Amino acid sequence: MAAATIVHDTSEAVELCPPYGLYLKPITKMTISVALPQLKQPGKSISNWEVMERLKGMVHNHQFSTLRISKSTMDFIRFEGEVENKSLVKSFLACLDGKTIKLSGFSDILKVRAAEFKIDFPTRHDWDSFFRDAKDMNETLPGERPDTIHLEGLPCKWFALKESGSEKPSEEVLVKVFEKFGEIRNVDIPMLDPYREEMTGRNFHTFSFGGHLNFEAYVQYREYVGFIQAMSALRGMKLMYKGEDGKAVACNIKVSFDSTKHLSDASIKKRQLERQKLQELEQQREEQKRREKEAEERQRAEERKQKELEELERERKREEKLRKREQKQRDREFRRNQKKLEKLQAEEQKKLQEKIKLEERKLLLAQRNLQSIRLIAELLSRAKVRRARGWAGAGVWPAARSGRWRPPSLTLVTACDLTAGPVCASEGPGPTRNARPGAVPRSFASGFPSRSDA
Repeated sequence: MAAATIVHDTSEAVELCPPYGLYLKPITKMTISVALPQLKQPGKSISNWEVMERLKGMVHNHQFSTLRISKSTMDFIRFEGEVENKSLVKSFLACLDGKTIKLSGFSDILKVRAAEFKIDFPTRHDWDSFFRDAKDMNETLPGERPDTIHLEGLPCKWFALKESGSEKPSEEVLVKVFEKFGEIRNVDIPMLDPYREEMTGRNFHTFSFGGHLNFEAYVQYREYVGFIQAMSALRGMKLMYKGEDGKAVACNIKVSFDSTKHLSDASIKKRQLERQKLQELEQQREEQKRREKEAEERQRAEERKQKELEELERERKREEKLRKREQKQRDREFRRNQKKLEKLQAEEQKKLQEKIKLEERKLLLAQRNLQSIRLIAELLSRAKVRRARGWAGAGVWPAARSGRWRPPSLTLVTACDLTAGPVCASEGPGPTRNARPGAVPRSFASGFPSRSDA
C-alpha cells in the first residue's frame, strides 16, 4: 500500500470513529499519460523529471499533493497525481487533458491525456454473482455469504488501544470503528495469532513505504445490510487519521469482500483445531527443550563439578608443593642456624680457652714475680743480718756519731698482691709499707750504712 500522506484540507472528511481520530476522505486521484515521440537521434533521451515539471507548471495556481510515475515505456509515460479536494479534480483535468508539451531540444510535440483515476473496488454485482455461482458456498451459513469485509493496509498504530502503550492493533478498537455500519458478528486480525503464519505459510506483518507497520483484518456483519452500508461507505475512500494536535494524515486501504469463507464456522473450527495441534506441538517442543536444557544443565553441572575437583586437586598439589618447599626452606634455615650456632659456640669456646690460657699465663707470671720478690727479699734480709752482725761485733754503728742513726728492725715479706705488687709487713713498731714490684724496701736500703758512713 502507498505511504501515508499529509492532509492539509480536511473539509471533505467523513466521520468514521472520532474518539479514535479516524475519518474517511475521498480519493482524489487522476491518471496522466504523456505520449513520447520517436527518438531519431541515437544517444538522445527524454527526461521524466522534465516532463513532470512541465505538468506541474500546466496547472497554474494549483499544485499536486503527490505526483509520481506509475509506468514508463519508450512510447509513453504514465503518472498518478493526487490533489487535496474532489472539487479540484475537474479543474486539473481541464488544464491537462488534450494539451501538449514542447520540450527543449525536441521538435516533436508531446500530447497529454488526463482522466479521473479508476478505483479498483468490487461492486454489488461482483459479490452477488460470485456467491450465486460458487458451488461450495451455502448462503444460509455465516461466512459463506456476502457478510465479511476483507481490509488490507490498515496502520497498526491507528487501531491500537491508547491506554495500553502498545502499537499492536486491537480487535476491540476494530469492532468500535466498524460497528457504525451495523452489528458485528465476528472479527479476526491474523497478525495477533502467533500460530497463523505457521498454519497458512503467510506473513501477516507488512510495511508501507513510509516504514509504518500495517495489518489486514476481517470484519463480519450479522446482517447483510451492515455489509452493504460498510462497502458503500468505503467505496472510493481512503482512511484518514487526525491527531490531537489537529494534524491529519491519510493512507490508501484495500477493501474487498471475503471469498475464502474465512469467518465461517467450519474455518474457525478448523483453525482452532490446527491451533490446538500447534499448541500441543509447541508444548512438546517446549518440553523437549526443557529436557534438553535440563540435560545440558546437568552436563554443565557435572563439568563444573569436575573442573572444581580438578581445581581442588591442582590447589592441593600446589599447596603440597608449597608446603614441601617451605619445609625444605625451614630445614635449610634450621641447618644454617645450627651451623651458625655451632660456629658461634666454637668461637666462644676458643675465646674461653684463650682467656683461660691468658689467665693461667698471668697467674704463672705473678707466681714467678712473687717468688722473685721473695727470693730477693730473703737475700737482702740475709745480707742485712750478716752486715749487722759484722757491725755489732766491731762495736761501731754507722752514723752513731751524728745522732741520726738507729738500729734497723728486721722486716719479713709476708704477702704480695698480684696487681698492686708485693705487700711487706714489718715486725716491730714500724708501719706497713707498700713497695713497687721488684723494688727494695726502703727500710732495707736505709738500714745499711753507706760506704761513706763506714
